Order: sequence, then C-alpha cells, then structure tokens
Amino acid sequence: MCDFDALWADVLRIFPVLGGANAVSNDPVEENVFQNVRQHLMVLGSIDTFAAVVDLEIQSTIRNVLVPKFWKHIHDGLVSSKLQGWINDQALAIEALPDKNGLFTQFIDAINELHDSFQSLMQVKPRLIQLVGAETKPTAKTVKLMQEEGIKNCLRDCLLAQLPPNFSVVVGAFYWVHFKLFTKASNLALTTVDSDVFDELLCVGCNFEAEQCCCQRLTDMVNKTNMKLFEMNLIDRLTGSALTALIKLKIKEHISDTCMGIFDRSHLKQLETWLSDVIMSWLTNIFTEWKSKDSISDIEVPESVKSFKVKLTYFMYETFAQSVIGQFFSIIIDYPDSIPAIDDLKICMEKIDMRVYLTESLRNSLEARILHPGVNTMDILTGYVAAIKAIRHLDSTGVILEMVTAPIKDYLRKRNDTVRRVVTGLTEEGPTDLSEELAKGETIKECKDSGTDEFSNWENWQPDPFGIDASIMQYNSSRKMRSADIISMVVDIYGSKELFMTEYRNLMADRLLAQLDFNSEKEIRNLELLKIRFGESLLHSCEVMLKDVTDSKRINAHIHSDGDRTENQLFDISSLIVSAQFWPSFNKESLQLPEEIENEFKKYTKAYEAYKGNRTLNWRTVTGRVNIEIEIGDRTMEMVVSPILAVIIYHFQTKNEWTIEDLSSITKVPASALRRRLSFWQNHGLISETTPGIFTLLEKESEKSQYEDMSLAEADEEDLESAMASASDQREEELQVFWSYIVGMLTNLDSMPIDRIHQMLKLFASHSGGVEFTQDELKHFLQRKVREHKLIFSGGVYQLAK
Repeated sequence: MCDFDALWADVLRIFPVLGGANAVSNDPVEENVFQNVRQHLMVLGSIDTFAAVVDLEIQSTIRNVLVPKFWKHIHDGLVSSKLQGWINDQALAIEALPDKNGLFTQFIDAINELHDSFQSLMQVKPRLIQLVGAETKPTAKTVKLMQEEGIKNCLRDCLLAQLPPNFSVVVGAFYWVHFKLFTKASNLALTTVDSDVFDELLCVGCNFEAEQCCCQRLTDMVNKTNMKLFEMNLIDRLTGSALTALIKLKIKEHISDTCMGIFDRSHLKQLETWLSDVIMSWLTNIFTEWKSKDSISDIEVPESVKSFKVKLTYFMYETFAQSVIGQFFSIIIDYPDSIPAIDDLKICMEKIDMRVYLTESLRNSLEARILHPGVNTMDILTGYVAAIKAIRHLDSTGVILEMVTAPIKDYLRKRNDTVRRVVTGLTEEGPTDLSEELAKGETIKECKDSGTDEFSNWENWQPDPFGIDASIMQYNSSRKMRSADIISMVVDIYGSKELFMTEYRNLMADRLLAQLDFNSEKEIRNLELLKIRFGESLLHSCEVMLKDVTDSKRINAHIHSDGDRTENQLFDISSLIVSAQFWPSFNKESLQLPEEIENEFKKYTKAYEAYKGNRTLNWRTVTGRVNIEIEIGDRTMEMVVSPILAVIIYHFQTKNEWTIEDLSSITKVPASALRRRLSFWQNHGLISETTPGIFTLLEKESEKSQYEDMSLAEADEEDLESAMASASDQREEELQVFWSYIVGMLTNLDSMPIDRIHQMLKLFASHSGGVEFTQDELKHFLQRKVREHKLIFSGGVYQLAK
C-alpha cells in the first residue's frame, strides 16, 4: 500500500511550488526521490496530469504572487516620488519628473527581485524533465509544458495584464538616466572649458563631482538590468512604449536646441548624423546584450532596431518640418538669407505630405501677424511680396502660394490706400521689392487666355496636388497666374491695370506740382519701365504731363527774360502750364487772391498771351508753393508754404484781428478748412485764437512754441495735400456720364436687371469710345443712386424712383 504522506513529501522536495513556496532550493535532489515519485505516477498513470498541475501552479504563483509583488514595488516608488496619478503624456511626464534618480534605483531593485523569483521558477522545468525520464514517452501536451518558454510567456502576459497606468513613466526615468550616461562623452565634446574649471564642475552623467563620478558603476547596473530583462524576454514588450516616448522627446529637444531660429544653414544632414550616431547607437546598445558600441557590427544589429530607425527618421523629418513651419513667418521676413531652411523643408515635404498643415499654419500666422488694422498697408505689401518669393522657392507649382496668399489679397482689396501704396512702392526713391521687380523690365502677364495656354501645352500638363481646398482655389485657378511675376500678382489683387495706372498718374501729378526741383530723368526712367510692363496706351497721358513740365520751364525762362515786365513786378512767378485733358481732375477747391497778388498774375497772363498768340491761362490759385519771408517784431522767418497759407498770413498784415467768418468770406475758403489752415500759423506762434472764432496776430514772441524749431521740410510736409481728386472720385465722375443713358433706359423699359443695364451701357461705350467699367463698379454706382433716392431696387431689378 502506498504511503501518500511520504510520497507528497518527496513531491514537495522536487516541486516546492506545489506547497505554496515561491522559490526553489538550489540544493540538488537525490535520484532515488525522482525515481520513487516517477514509479508511483506511472502506476497511477497520471504523469501528464501531474505535469499540467505543476504548470498551473507555476502560472498561479506568477499571476498571484510575483507580478503583484513587482507592481507593488513600482507603486511604492511612484508614491514616494509623489507621482501617483501623474499626467498621461509620457514624454512630458518623463521630462518633468522631480526624482528621476530615485525611480532609477527603484526600477533596478524591482527588476532584480523579479529576476530572482524568475530564476527560481525556471528550475522547475528541468526537474519536470528529469521526473518524466528518458524511458517515458510523454504526450505532445506534456512536452510543451516542459519547455522553458512557457514561464517567460506567462510572466510577460501577466505583467502586461496588470500593467499600471504610470509604469511607462518609471521605465522612462530609468532610460533617461541611461541616456545621460551613454551620451556623456558627446556632451563633454560639445563643452569647452578650462581644465581647472572642469574639476569643479559636476559630472554630466551622474551629477556627482568629478572626483566622485560613479558613471561606470551606474552603467554596469543598467547593463545588468537590461540583461535580466532580456533573459526574461521582457525588454521589448515592457520597455518599448517608454523608450519610444523618451526618444521622441530627445529628438524634439535636440531640434529645439540646435535648429530653432537658425535659418542661414541646413540642418538635415546634422540631424541624420545625430540620429545615427547617438540615438541608434544607444538603442543598439540596449538590444544587443550591451556590448561596446564600437564592437557592434551591422550584422549584429537586430532587424527590429533597423526597422525602428526608419520610423524614427520619419518622426525626425516630421518634427523638424513642424518646427520650420512654425517659424515660417520669420523665414519669410529673412528671405533670401533663410533659403537653406526652405530647402530643408522642401526635402521634408518630399518625404512627408505636410502641404495642408503648412497652408493652415502659415495662413493663421499671416492673419495674426499682419492682417489687422494695426499694420500699415505698406508693411502688408512688403510681407506679401516676401511671402511670394519664399513660398515660390518652396513650391514651384504655385499651389501653396495661391492657397496661402488668398486672405492677403482679400484683405488688401478692402483697404482704400492699397493701390496708392503699390504705385508708391513701384516708383519711390531707394531700393524696394516692387521697384526692383519693376527694374527687371519684364512685360506684365495677362491671365485672361491662361486656359488656352494650358491646352496648347498639354503634353507638360500636371494636375494640382491632392488635398487642395476648392473654396480657396476658386479665387484664382489660373496656372499662368501662379507662375506670374511679383508685380503681376500685386496687380492681380484688383485685376485691373487701368486702376493702377490711374493712381500712378495721380501720384505723378502730385509730385510734379509739389517738387520745385523736378528730376525728369528719374520720372522718365520709371515711365519707360512702366510702359514695358503695362503698355504705351495707358501711359500716354503721363508722357504729355512730363512734356508740359518741360514746356513750362521753357516758357517761364522766356517770360522772365523780358526786362520790361520784370522791372515793375512785386515778386517772381513760375507757372506750371498743364494740358487739362491729359492731367487728372483737380479737387474742387477755390481761393480768392488779394488784389495786389492777382494783378501780378494778370501781368503774367498778358505776357503769356503775347508769347503764345491766341492762347490764355486759367489759374488754379489753390495749388502751388510760395516762398515767403515774414518780419514781425524782432523775428524774421523764411519758409515755403501753400498759397492758401500765404494768403492767410498776407491778410494779417492789413488787419491784426480777424473773425473766422470774415476771413472765410474774403478768401472764399470754407470755415472748417480755414480753421485747419490757421492752426499751422498758431503752431508757429504767429497767430493766437484769443476768443472762440477770433484770431489775432502776435507782434511779440510769447511762450516758445513746441513747433518753433520745426524744420522747413517739416513745415512744408505739415500742409502737403494732394491737389488731385482721388481715383475713386475720378471713376465716379466718369461713370456719371452714363447716368443719362440709365435714366433713358429705365424711362422706356420701366425696370431692368443689372446685367442687362451693363450690356447696353457697354454697347454705348464701345460706339462712343467711352470708359470701360465692370459690373461690380456699375453695381456700386447704382447702389449709390438708390441711397440718394433716385433709383429703387426691388426683386433684383432697378427702376426710377417715382
């Protein structure tokens, strides 16, 4: 009869785990004990069942004892470091850990304890094989239970099944310390300090003083811990996510530290070298049983590490591209010095499709930086031109440029001074983006026939890239316009060359009227360049204006050479004689000259009539510049002012005190405009408003005015206003010609839609050689007539007001 108590005692000697023990003694068990248990199990026919029971007990011990004990170790480390309930972002959590070194030690202790228990359990399998014996033929299931991989798989599955949420933070802290130790040599290479100072610095690896450096000891601890993880088949599954988060964090830090704000050199080659020499060497060191990185050949590098390098390279390109895109506004401003950064981004975008991200980010940046009332129009135009240059260098197709700059065009179109600022940029002194483009002398590109051009070049046609927003592209779908030069794109803001040329004519007229020393060479050069761009027909009036200036100088010289006339004159007069039909319309201002001054103008007119025969002059007295000398008390002042200012101060020499109404009556200047002019002389300390509406001449210099030291140029600029009517006023006056036609049509046909009115007016204009206009311009004109109660708009049609 079998003694079960003795048999069970022998079983427990071989397999203590069946009795609830967590460890197996290293003392050898005699062969007769194995033989006794084997014989009884064979008699009972339950060897396979016994092997299954042993395996179940091993799984139960791992699941209920080893794994909870390991996680409790980690949990205690989190509590001691005040990290319970730490944030979910692993990378951010690792960087913000207050006690990485403490968690480093805690993790090593937990792995050491788990490895000891694992090693003890691993002895069960050899004893089970010895128990079964060579003469016994176990079933396939029993053979599987005797394999050591079963314990490794069970341990891994149980650990992952009970994984706490913050465990990756602890693993990240462990490898964060390991990374510092591994990169210590490269960090020292980047740090250049004196040897005496170096002895006083802390070690960059372990943060101890140089004499107490323990980097080697810590490195040995890390290598042993990695080896134990490798033996337990846990190094990949248990540490993979934490390693990935840490590496991504280090890549972001390195890009931020070495590339942020530096646009004048390329960074991609340096980043690829750093990824290979530092990150991949470190990973290889972890996954190749911790040999020296100098002894690791390409053959020994695991395939998992090689495939991971591809993913990390992709992430590095993506992170670098996001960094560059985030700074692209600064890159635009620094262009062309920032071309290397744009070239790097171009390479990244060939590997990663970031077109949508770039477009949205850059549009938001431009809208936040320049598309608001606080930025003047000239700065917006400068940013627009710089964006065209930089984005074209990045994307030669022009698609990104069109998508990004559409909001800028819309915003500039709403500003009243855009056209004037563009024309000023084209013709002003000094180097500007627009003037440099004008100097290239290229013919402006029309976009009307762009569709025909695309079909004629169909063999080289390329579709638009995927992911384009149709709502943006509808603004301008012309491929030819995408490749147009900068001036063409600026003009395309309004889509009309005529509007720009009208504004140029106004600005040129202002310069000719304001400049006493006219630089004809510069204006002629600008005019010739503009003729190349916009054609001669639009600039014929400007040629006549320049000719008027030249002819006026010749006429002035002839009249001044007449000695009989100059003997009795009170002052010199130099006139600018303009051909009214070729000059822009003057603004509707008037000025009544004093009788003495008016007589001098009449003398000049008679001299002109004598010289030109049947021609005479109509003077515009409000426009021009007057050289005056003022003597009052002990003060003498010389300055150049406008005629209206000269007339105002002239009247004060006949009468020391004037009311605003009397002065307005004698000068024929509205009181509101006159008060604004009087403030000029108040600022110079010559006139004072003693009581509301009454102005008095100051004979003696009173309290020094803050404007007394104003320079001649500043005084001149203070009163400088355009003598020309604005482009919109001129356009309104041109459209007013058609008002009689519109009234006639609506009288006969009662009501008409705007498209019908536009078609009929175009017919009249083509027959009479009149002004061309768009339907939008006609709509604004008709809406103004509706506001003036001259028209009624209802149901989409216009009719005369009853």
